[in-house]
Parts: sequence; C-alpha cells; structure tokens
Amino acid sequence: MQIIQNIREKGSVIVIGVIALSLIGFIMMDSRTASSRSGSSSSVGKINGETIDSKTLIEKVKQLEDQRGGHVSGPELYQLRQSAWDQLVADKVLNTEFEKLGLVFSPKELSSILFSEDAPQTLKQAFTDKNTGMYDIEKAKQWWIQAKKSKGEQRDAIDAQIVEPLILQTLANKYSSLLAASAYYPTWMQEKENMDSKTFANISYVSIPYNVISDSTVKVSDDELLDYMSKHKNIYKQDGGRIISYVSFSALPSKADTVQTLELVTNLKASFSADTNAKAFVARNMSAINFEDSYTPKSKLAMTQKDSITALPNGAVFGPYLDGKNIVLAKMLGSRQLPDSVKCRHILIATKNSQTGEQTLSDSIAKKRIDSIETAIKGGEDFNKMVLMYSDDQGSKDKKGEYDFTATQFSTLAKEFAETIFYGAAGDKKVVKSDFGYHYIEVLSQKSFETAYKIAFTAKEILPSDETINLASEQATKLSGEARDGKALEAYVAKKGLRKIDIPTLIKENDYRLGSLQDARQLIKWAFEAKQGDVSEPFNIQDQFVVGVLDKIQPDGLPDAKTARPMVEQTVRNLKKADEIGKKLGATPTLESAAAAYKVSVSSAGADSTITFASQIINGVGQEPKLIGASFNKANQTKASELINGANGVYILKVNSLGNKAAIDPALMSMLASEKTKTMVQTTYSFFESLKKMADIKDNRSKIY
Repeated sequence: MQIIQNIREKGSVIVIGVIALSLIGFIMMDSRTASSRSGSSSSVGKINGETIDSKTLIEKVKQLEDQRGGHVSGPELYQLRQSAWDQLVADKVLNTEFEKLGLVFSPKELSSILFSEDAPQTLKQAFTDKNTGMYDIEKAKQWWIQAKKSKGEQRDAIDAQIVEPLILQTLANKYSSLLAASAYYPTWMQEKENMDSKTFANISYVSIPYNVISDSTVKVSDDELLDYMSKHKNIYKQDGGRIISYVSFSALPSKADTVQTLELVTNLKASFSADTNAKAFVARNMSAINFEDSYTPKSKLAMTQKDSITALPNGAVFGPYLDGKNIVLAKMLGSRQLPDSVKCRHILIATKNSQTGEQTLSDSIAKKRIDSIETAIKGGEDFNKMVLMYSDDQGSKDKKGEYDFTATQFSTLAKEFAETIFYGAAGDKKVVKSDFGYHYIEVLSQKSFETAYKIAFTAKEILPSDETINLASEQATKLSGEARDGKALEAYVAKKGLRKIDIPTLIKENDYRLGSLQDARQLIKWAFEAKQGDVSEPFNIQDQFVVGVLDKIQPDGLPDAKTARPMVEQTVRNLKKADEIGKKLGATPTLESAAAAYKVSVSSAGADSTITFASQIINGVGQEPKLIGASFNKANQTKASELINGANGVYILKVNSLGNKAAIDPALMSMLASEKTKTMVQTTYSFFESLKKMADIKDNRSKIY
C-alpha cells in the first residue's frame, strides 16, 4: 500500500513525533550535538556544573522540528523548546547515573528489540498489517536493511529518531528494573495492613459543619494568612514569577470587512457559472478551498448547505454562503454512484525507487513486463504466483496482492489507481500506469453504493482589512502611550469603558500562555525585564493587539497575602470557625452537649462493618481522614474524643466498639494488593524526579527565547 498511496509512510525515514515527557519516552541522547559544543556561544543554563550553550539547545529544537516534519510556530514551537530542554536535562542527569552503575547497551539488543513486540511504538505503527493488526517484522527488517545503507543527514535522522532513543529507553528500563528488584515492602507493614483491614469500628459522632457560622462574620487578616503559610512552608512555597494583566484590542474582521468579502465573492458568481474549466477558475481566483478532482458521497461531505448544493443540476452554482471563516460559491460538476468500500488485487512493476524517487526501470521495459503478466493471467496463470514472482509492492506481496479500501481513502491513493477501482465495476481487469509504475488491477468486489458528487468551490476567507488592523493598533498604541504605569492604565480603562483582563495565575519565566492568549511569549519575556507597575508597548498576539501591565513581581518562596488569599483564606477561616465552635462547646463536651449546643443529632456509623483503617469515606459523612483515624483510638472508647477539625466541619466522636472480621472482603484484599503494587511502582518510577531534584540545574533559556 505504501507504493499506491500518495503519501510517504513506510519507505522513507520514519518521522517520529515529539517524545512525551515521561519516565523513558522523553529521554533522547543526541550524540551529534556533543561535537558542536566546542566554540563560544552564550550559555542558556547549567546542569550539574556543565554549561549548556545556546547552540546546543537550538540544534536540539531543530531536530525536534524535523521530526515534526518541518517548520512549526506558535504554541507548538514553545512546546518543542520545552521538550528540547527536558531532553538535555534528562540526558545529563540520567546518563551520569547509568555510567556509575556500568549499564551498557549491546549491538545485539538493538536488533532483538527492533524486530520484536517490544519495538518502538512508532515503528510498530508504521509496519502494522492493516488486515491482521499485527506488527509485520519482515517488512521492518526490509526497511532496516535499506535504512542502514543511508548516509549523511538521513542516517543521522534515523540514529536520532530511532536508535538513540531506543538505547536510552532500554538503559532506563534496566535502571528501573534494578530499583524494582531492590524495593522492599516490609513484612511488618503487610501484617499491619492486614490487621487494619480486618479491624472495624462502630462509632457515634456529632458533626458541626463550618457553615453554621457565616463566612462574612469571620474575617481573615493578611498576618493570619502569612502565619499559616509560614507553618506550612512545604505546601505553599513556590518558584518566583510575575502577575500580569492586559487590555486587548480586537483586530478580527469587522462587519465592513465581511460585507466587502461577500461583495467580492458575489461578483465572481456569474463568471464561475459560465467558465467551463472549474479547476482553472478556482486556481486563478486563489480560492481558500482547493479543487478536488474526485467524487465524494453525500454522507462524507463536511459543509454547510450540503442539501441545497447536492440538489443542484450540473453546471449550476449555489451561494454565496458562509462556511466557517469563508464566503463560498459551490458549483456542481457531476454525480455518480460510488461504492463505500472496494476489494481489489494488483501486481506492480515499479519504475521508481519508493524511497529515493530514482528511476529503477525504463518505462518501455516495465510496460512490456506488465503486458506479459496480463497475458499470462488471462491464459490461466495463478494470480498469487505472479504476485510472488513479479510484484514490487511489498505491502501486498504476502496478501495475494489484495487490498481493501474505503471511499474516504480515495484522495490518498494514486489518482489512476483510485479511479480504476472506484469508478470501474466489479470484475474489471486492466493495466494502469501511475507515478509508481505499471499496475495490473482486478476489481474483486464493491459494496454499499451511494450517490457521490464532484463539486468545485470558490471561496474567500473573511480577513481583516488594513483599516481594521490599523484601528486596533492605533488604539493599543494610544493606551500604551498615555498610560505609563498601572494606576494610569486603570484610569484610562475606566474612562474609555475598556476591559482589563486580570490573570491571577503566577506566570513563570519560560511560560508562553497568558490566560486565553496562547502565544504570549514576547509579552511574558517583557514582563521579566520590566519593573513592577510598568506598562508594555503593544504586542500583536493572534488576532489582537495587547497592552500588558506588570502587576507584581513575586520572588521565590512564600507568596504574599494578596496572592495567597484565594488559595489559603478558606482554610484559615475554617480554623477560626473551629476555634469559635470549640469555645462554645467548652473544654470537655459530651456528644449530647455538643449536639444540643448546635441543635444537631447524634449520629452513628460503622454498624455495617464499613469503617476500617483503610476506608476512604464514612457513610453519611464523606471523606474525613482525621475522623477515620480517631475511630481507632482506643482512648475514645471510654470517653468522647477531643474536637476534631475536619475538612468540612468539627467532629466529636465516641467509639462504641472495635471488632474483627472473620474473613477479609476479597474486594478489600484486591484494593490492598493494588495499593501495594502502586506503592512499589511509584517508588521505582519516580527516580527521575528524585534525581532531578538533587541535581544542580540553572535555567536561563529566556536569554534566547
């Protein structure tokens, strides 16, 4: 199928997508960049004392761009830059550990992995038999034989995209296996968990929800917020960043721009209708929708107004109408019955190398050979025998030359091949020439016929005019020029009836998103060079001009009270409410006195043996881990517990009894086993984050990006 399809798939270097940042997927060793690190260039960071220069990072980004198939921009580019940095960090941090342990990768391992079910996923996807769904190892081996002969940049790409990631992935697997083998789950812990799972509690309790006291009556001061955070530094400590707000001026097409585009398309309608060469007309008028010289079933047409369009007689034009961002004219060129699926078989005599495009056989020889094959088959020769002996299509050689195609694949096939199998009839047998060579094709069957249509579209995208763009730019420039600090900007916005968009999220130095702005890298970079209160020059971001204001510079450490209030205020307020509740209940309340004080009832739970130490919730209460823990405190069997400040309220309980189950619930045992496995896995596979935290990493990428 690779030779039939008009796309590069298996025959060329497999372009691997950006490896995700994960335990092993994102670990790639770029041996070529090491040789380029000599010479002077600006530093973008240090990893364990080793300087990472800008050239190294730029080359890594370029490599990832190539893997994506070429130039990328916007958010996708920023993601590649982050991936490139992550890979460099992983390379330095992990390879050091591998070397310490003497972990190596032998040449034999490469072949054994490439040609097994453990092959890289991208390789398996490229060589998966579409009929069986199985990884075709023989095709992969054939590709590898050719790939090893490649030289220069092509060989470098294969090494960088397949070989080197596989080496490091394998080393990482070995490393994690060593960790797994050394992980220890103590016997005493297992025994304790078994006992905890058998023991159940039956309790009586009183629940006093925090909402018995109105939030408005409990004020939380800045000092109280700061004091609470200082006692919980590990939770609230954060890296520094910036708080940025902005005002935007839309440069999207105006109503006048839409009317202008509508008039332009309307003026084309008569000439489009009269022109007998729709393909040339569409190209000449630079339509936003390309001409498709094929028929599409109505069920597969993805457009507005398709009912009206498919009802047109041949040569008629419908429109103009709005479809997405385009104003469109649609011209009916014809219709025919088209099968939804086709089964065919073929023999190919190739005239070109599918990888290089170089001619491998003269046209005349190929034609004589395919004619001879046709004659032999018509004379009774076995088709499959001819396939095995002569066909150059490796994708169908072991399938008797057979393929199954759906109508949606029409445009991905060589035009001549597609028209033969879809436009012809079942039983047709003919020789067809395509860009790949000569095919002898037999149409075996066609199913589920539906009326399909050939439609030409002349479309113009609704774009903003120069006047619209200039107006937005002028408005942004005026704001930036007249309001040179945050207070002045606030006043200007209020006076002009504009809207300032506040982004409470702390923005980090290498971020590129700001609220709904997906490509705000330049604005963020400005913010890290500006002073608090500064107002930026206008930035053209997406379809708008944006003026930013640096509201706050947040240093590393605990956030200030204003920044922290949305995160911490309710927690501190609940603590203050708990104090008020405690004062009202007195020093040694009973369940009855607590219930009476707040006019609630004494409740019970656990009679059904559902409260164990491993429980996640208490029926009728929800998730309250402190309450579950107190349920197994034997001191609470003889008297009421101390007040328990829970997540949703204040509790007081008394343990009625502690019992043991005769047998552990199988579901609970399964959960405990799952938790044990989860603990072991987390211990094993969190090693990189641990190594990364211990490493000395200085990130100065913002110098170049």
